[in-house]
Amino acid sequence: MNNLFNKREGAGWLQVPTITVTILLFALLIGYLVGVGGIGIAGALLLLPFGVIFFFFLIKKPEIGLYTIIVSSFLLLGSSRYIELPFPIGIIMDSLIVLTLIAIYIVNFPTKPDWKVVKRDTVVVGLVWFSYCIIQIANPEAKSFDAWMSAIRPVGFYPFILPILGVYLLKTPDKVRILLYVWGIMSLLGTLKGMSQLYIGVDRWEQRWLDGGANLTHILFGRLRVFSFYSDAGQFGGNQAYTGVVFIIASFGAKTLRDKIFYLLVGIMGIYGMFLSGTRGSMAVPFAGFALYFLHRKNLSMIVIGALLGTVIFVFFKYTTIGQGNYQINRMRTAFNPDDPSLLVRLENQKKLKVYMATRPIGGGLGHGGSKAKKFLPYAFLSNVPTDSWYVLVWVELGVVGLVLHLILMFYVLIMGSYYLMFRVRDRSVQSLMSGFACGMLGIMAASYGNAIIGQMPSGQSVYIAMGLLLNSVAMDKRVRIQKRKATSKTKFRKLQRKQLVFPRIEISHRY
Repeated sequence: MNNLFNKREGAGWLQVPTITVTILLFALLIGYLVGVGGIGIAGALLLLPFGVIFFFFLIKKPEIGLYTIIVSSFLLLGSSRYIELPFPIGIIMDSLIVLTLIAIYIVNFPTKPDWKVVKRDTVVVGLVWFSYCIIQIANPEAKSFDAWMSAIRPVGFYPFILPILGVYLLKTPDKVRILLYVWGIMSLLGTLKGMSQLYIGVDRWEQRWLDGGANLTHILFGRLRVFSFYSDAGQFGGNQAYTGVVFIIASFGAKTLRDKIFYLLVGIMGIYGMFLSGTRGSMAVPFAGFALYFLHRKNLSMIVIGALLGTVIFVFFKYTTIGQGNYQINRMRTAFNPDDPSLLVRLENQKKLKVYMATRPIGGGLGHGGSKAKKFLPYAFLSNVPTDSWYVLVWVELGVVGLVLHLILMFYVLIMGSYYLMFRVRDRSVQSLMSGFACGMLGIMAASYGNAIIGQMPSGQSVYIAMGLLLNSVAMDKRVRIQKRKATSKTKFRKLQRKQLVFPRIEISHRY
């Protein structure tokens, strides 16, 4: 009689009928799934082992999920030019968020996560906005549930959940620093890819994308508007300008020389990437961002210097022709021309929308505005009038009520965050980080008037995480100061110990 507990090795396991049958059934199942689902399912099955490894690290350190969300927000849209993704981009992003939440609960099991570290207003701000977007499902003007479903995640859910995850997972400056390194590396790669497109040329996949209709907006006067691996040139320029502002300001309070050099490099390359894109609206990011930074300094001389510098740059673009032979400078200069044909077309479109929206105070329905809605409502009025601006899009879809609510909530975060870092945050490194986030946020808000930058990846993801960190900056500052006090106490104790070793106490006996 064979002993069932005899140790088997290698191919010896195939002699067990149960294992052999299981392998055959599993192979047949995979073959069936690939035959039905195509190459997408095959790709998903190949990635499954990597997904298991990723989840293993995720449950050890849930903040990895947030870093992965940032990386994915940079790569997902551009990667669709090269490969057919096995799942829609929105599903991939949602899955990363859900996996991160699951990891948070697993790592805290059997107790529950301490969500009290998230300030109440961080939750309230996002919940108010998310709730308004949810009730849009009952908007009488809405004609497509699928359109609502496509927009509820990026417009409503992400602004609610990402600030909460940012506060919960990035409690210390060191974790925020890792986030900046991940973000900075992706931005550097974006600028380098943009340089490759401009000086070497686009590859055949990018050319196919241009030939498919993108050339209408990305080839102007025979010159390429650089888009890197982003969704388009507008997002590339806006996000690179946003990155430039955040990282340059963060470098002013960097603790180490390595961090300072890295932040400055990313910031300068970000501003350079902004010029490469030829996106005029992105010019608003450094103008608005650095103006707020000088205000944050609470120094009259710095404010005056900032105002003079801004005036010089404005005069350079508005009233001179210096550098006119350079396409990027020439393109940026048109942003200061009130008679620019592109601007006049946008204003004309807004006039048409104003008449239509006069009787629709809560909007025409979430997901029903702009060219993206053509997929669901190809012949609707709102689908065939370009919105261009993020605020026009919010106004069209959510009405004047939604637009006012959106602006109130965004400015609440910006004003409270600025108040905290100006009057309550004491640590210089935290001040610089939060000032960078606030100034970058104001800049991206200003640029979003010209393009829907804030509602797209990767700008939206990084802005929403920064919003949570801004509202939580006082708690982070308190945690840093407590750590410094502990470190100082340990240092003093060690010095005292060394003194005692050098000058030992002499015990004098009183016994004779």
